[in-house]
Amino acid sequence: MNKILDYGSLNIDKTFLLDHIVQPGETIASYDYKINAGGKGTNQAGALAKAGCNVYMAGKIGPDGIFILDLLKECNVNTQFVHRNSLTTGQALIQVAKNGQNSIILNAGANFENTKDEINNTLNNFSKGDYLILQNEINNIEYLINKAYEKELTICFNPSPFTKDILNLPLEKISYFFVNEVEAAQIAEETNVENYDSILQSLSKKFPSSKIIMTIGKKGAYFSFDKNKIHQEIIDAPVIDTTAAGDTFMGYFIASLIKGYTTSEALFYATKAASITVSKPGALKSIPLKEQVFK
Repeated sequence: MNKILDYGSLNIDKTFLLDHIVQPGETIASYDYKINAGGKGTNQAGALAKAGCNVYMAGKIGPDGIFILDLLKECNVNTQFVHRNSLTTGQALIQVAKNGQNSIILNAGANFENTKDEINNTLNNFSKGDYLILQNEINNIEYLINKAYEKELTICFNPSPFTKDILNLPLEKISYFFVNEVEAAQIAEETNVENYDSILQSLSKKFPSSKIIMTIGKKGAYFSFDKNKIHQEIIDAPVIDTTAAGDTFMGYFIASLIKGYTTSEALFYATKAASITVSKPGALKSIPLKEQVFK
């Protein structure tokens, strides 16, 4: 089976459960507070491993984040390429409202201390046909893309959180884009985020060698490549917490392809997995096991 390297963020999630998301100038009390492992890198690696893939996590944590490695190992993620320094681990302050919506503030911490030597030493363990999973929550993204492309890795990029710097990256080297409709519109430089067909066409024209997977909340998800476009409806589920839903979707989509499923089947299983995730609280712990999805 192909090896998967998730070079990404490892965060400590500090979650406040609230009646509603705090408004500017407002102070409200939470009715619960939890500390969990998080970060898009952590969540996506966990999703891939729970889906049955051979996953390696790479990145950096501080001394306060050792418990994240233990949780990843419980998911069968190999953590040998996670380095440590004396800084604090990346932090995420998360508000979760009763309707399941969330609001997140990030502090990069150790996530922005990855060195080129560490990247080189890690990539030396991977070869043509292996996968590289990237998000926009760590430093040296451009270097990672270029080096992975030289090694002919399949590069999967989730450009979240979106920053304008993303447009300066060598995006033509990306194999798979995983975006929501807002991120897709920003990369396509379209102003109407609800004109999904136009956004997909713009992205496909801009990056003809890349496959586009765009999620649109309750309106489902699209796959677009060349002249092929597939739509997947959502699978209704009670929404408790939307944290890690997109990470679960990405992980299970890639896992489905590696397992030999068609693109349509991959969209279905990714959607099914995400629907299970939103029905549970938390991030890593809310991601379902393969037995719950592939049946």
